[in-house]
Amino acid sequence: MVKLRLKRCGRKQPIYRIVAIDVRSRREGRDLQKVGFYDPIKNQTCLNVPAILYFLEKGAQPTRTVYDTLKKAEFFKDKERTLS
Repeated sequence: MVKLRLKRCGRKQPIYRIVAIDVRSRREGRDLQKVGFYDPIKNQTCLNVPAILYFLEKGAQPTRTVYDTLKKAEFFKDKERTLS
């Protein structure tokens, strides 16, 4: 099973990549694809929307933190508009 979750990149200042990764892999393990990043200090989010949609259509489950980040970036509002 594939999940969309955060992968930490910064040493002193935390910066996270949003990655598609196998459930059995550890947090810093090898990812399938990088689909965005999240900077909690600057409150910046950069998303690769087609890649995220691809993984969600294939059955990937976002973790709670990634779900909240996507929701804050209004990702699901755009998705609802395209489905309606």
